Amino acid sequence: MTTMPSVTPGEQLVSDLVTRIPGFRGAYETHVLRQGGVLPHVFFWDVVQDTVRSFLGEDPAAPDWRRTLVFLEEEVRRGDHGVDEVIVTSFLGDLPSPHEPGHAIVHRLGPVMAAKFARVRPLG
Repeated sequence: MTTMPSVTPGEQLVSDLVTRIPGFRGAYETHVLRQGGVLPHVFFWDVVQDTVRSFLGEDPAAPDWRRTLVFLEEEVRRGDHGVDEVIVTSFLGDLPSPHEPGHAIVHRLGPVMAAKFARVRPLG
């Protein structure tokens, strides 16, 4: 009989993100309080919003968008399906559309994320 892992790859991704980029801790704590636990896809909505605000210079307190993109590129390079699912679906998929402010951030994605973005959002 196999035992179920206590932490999913998506939950570990969130934990690693908050550890590496402590600026997400407040959003994480609020998320856990509201959700009663970690829901990686839901949490990544906040990650996208904070990252785009940082990119646009709208929130000096937001975690630096460059650090976030570097972290996510490193994570997606590992090739873990559970991690990729969260990053592709709930980060790349939720980035601004071409007509929205902040869309230019897609031109700053690392090569692996840029390739995945082009596959899931071929029109930008």
